[in-house]
Amino acid sequence: MAGEIAKENSQSQVNVEKVKIINTTRVKPKKTTIGRKECQLVTFDLPYLAFFYNQKLMIYKGVDFETTVEKMKDGLSVVLEDFYQLAGKLGKDEEGVFRVEYDDDMDGGVEVAVAVAEEIEVSDLTNVDEGSLKFKDLVPYNGIFNIEGLHRPLLSVQLTKLKDGLSMGCAFNHAVLDGTSTWHFMSSWAEICRGFTSISSPPFLDRTQVRNTKVKLNLNKPADAPEHAKTAASNGDTNIKPPLREKVFKFSESEIDQIKTKINNNVPLPSDQEEGSKPFSTFQSLSTHVWNAVTRARQLKPEDITVFTVFADCRKRVDPPMPESYFGNLIQAIFTGTAAGMLLANPPQFGAGLIQKAIEMHNATAIEERNKEWESNPKIFEYKDAGLNCVAVGSSPRFKVYDVDFGFGSPESVRSGSNNRFDGMVYLYPGKTGGRSIDVEISLEASAMERLEKDKEFLLEA
Repeated sequence: MAGEIAKENSQSQVNVEKVKIINTTRVKPKKTTIGRKECQLVTFDLPYLAFFYNQKLMIYKGVDFETTVEKMKDGLSVVLEDFYQLAGKLGKDEEGVFRVEYDDDMDGGVEVAVAVAEEIEVSDLTNVDEGSLKFKDLVPYNGIFNIEGLHRPLLSVQLTKLKDGLSMGCAFNHAVLDGTSTWHFMSSWAEICRGFTSISSPPFLDRTQVRNTKVKLNLNKPADAPEHAKTAASNGDTNIKPPLREKVFKFSESEIDQIKTKINNNVPLPSDQEEGSKPFSTFQSLSTHVWNAVTRARQLKPEDITVFTVFADCRKRVDPPMPESYFGNLIQAIFTGTAAGMLLANPPQFGAGLIQKAIEMHNATAIEERNKEWESNPKIFEYKDAGLNCVAVGSSPRFKVYDVDFGFGSPESVRSGSNNRFDGMVYLYPGKTGGRSIDVEISLEASAMERLEKDKEFLLEA
């Protein structure tokens, strides 16, 4: 079926009560010759202090668990020699300037929990389409927000023994790194576990090369975080009300090509919108497909404004450009919006044009203006501050998540955890089948999700 929805699994619900933590340890860099290091958090990092930890879940099949756990811990201790910041903690000076602190002698390290859930099979996890809440006990730090990195590890890993494989749940402090840095670290860790004597691409660790303005924030403890974070943490529930549903929609390579071809057809644009000189990219085409479908599913009034948001990588946009190996956050949210009636009454090129223009306009000058504006009046974002009736896209199908091989093959599935989800949040991943296939994780209010599941145009059944 076109736009396949991951297989329905009412018969294979994951019983998270069967997940038992066996032990928890701290892993530090193998060589304790790094000394004391401090790295100032910069304007690209600070707005995410009140986001939740960024969670990823990777499922592997046919793994010798006990041997693998020790091998992965050993590999982690080696890769942390380069990525030592992840073994540190958040700190701040007397003026309220936040930083990452590392010291060979401090009580730090990456938290590694070993767990057992031998009644859960790999297929129970890879076939689940209804989202992260069904396997949240396989991923650490649910409902924990990033400012807690003042007294928690910046990375927590949970390795869980399954009946026929292994699950690897990771929680990264989002104030310290973005998606590009996350997968750079994961692929480097995997290289060491596969027998590399050193990683192929060391991280670029000096954040002040991209921004050196000291921003003073008056955040002293987790209780100072925004109300949404305190409420979610106390309830152990990162969803907002009304209740959300999460769904994974799988688009094959041919279906992605079909969407892109349709968007790039020469359909006349409205007279008030200039026709772009560049064809629409795969990302712009798929984003428009999702934005239109979600807007239909929400049944908005024609005059209601709907906002599209993408968290864009700025490594090549800043002046001077930063290397791909830049370690930290180097993303900014890019916004565009229109009335729901305008979006749906026009051909898909209309929405694609808005997205394309917003992305192209976000150049070094725009980034600099955004940074100066924020620094003059710092605002700690809520994780759901993405816009009205929004569709907000995170992650990227360009991340080579299925290349993260620790020596026992590619993962069977890669998914986001339950943190940082709200109505309209979308995560994109490459499809397991490879090529140009893309998996689309969507969180929506329940009734809107029910309509989206029946939308033949979205599912490419029309």
